[in-house]
Amino acid sequence: MKTVAEGWPIVKGDYMVGDPRSRIAVITLASQINPSPEVALWGSSKTENLGVEKIIVNVISNCNIRYILVCGMESRGHLAGHSLIAIHENGIDETGRIIGSEGAIPFIENVSKAAVKRFQQQIVILDRIGLTDPEKITEIVRRYKDRGEVYPDQPLVAISQKKRQPTFTDSLSGDIIISEEFIMDAAAGVVCPTKDF
Repeated sequence: MKTVAEGWPIVKGDYMVGDPRSRIAVITLASQINPSPEVALWGSSKTENLGVEKIIVNVISNCNIRYILVCGMESRGHLAGHSLIAIHENGIDETGRIIGSEGAIPFIENVSKAAVKRFQQQIVILDRIGLTDPEKITEIVRRYKDRGEVYPDQPLVAISQKKRQPTFTDSLSGDIIISEEFIMDAAAGVVCPTKDF
């Protein structure tokens, strides 16, 4: 059985590819920590939306990956680690919002509910947010890199959904102001950048 999708990793990002047969990937959040070649993927994630999407897409397209070590320091406001853990535990609602995430804009627009479900089934999250000690991280990697079986299904290549179009044309018609840069139409569940005046 094929365990890694052709062209893996599927989406580009701020990461290094190690051993695609490894059972563990490491997400260092906003910290830069020297990578280990013993992991499948090693990289940072600073956002609670696109960063989480990239992790999901790249992980479910490699059935060897069964664990994700989430370590390093959180990105302020975005809470990418918290959002990754929340999507794993709770999934997304009908609008694409990560249930239970406290990130600034925790909306998933390019990954289907089916892909999120697969991520939840395939992966065990090792929550070590705040851990930056390279030796302790290496110990965890070595403990999990060969642990467990390959996920017993084909690699899933998540097809990007078409981005939702805003239901309003004037940025001032949004009903929730998120920041100076973003507003939201709560009824549509759409977050859009504000226009420059």
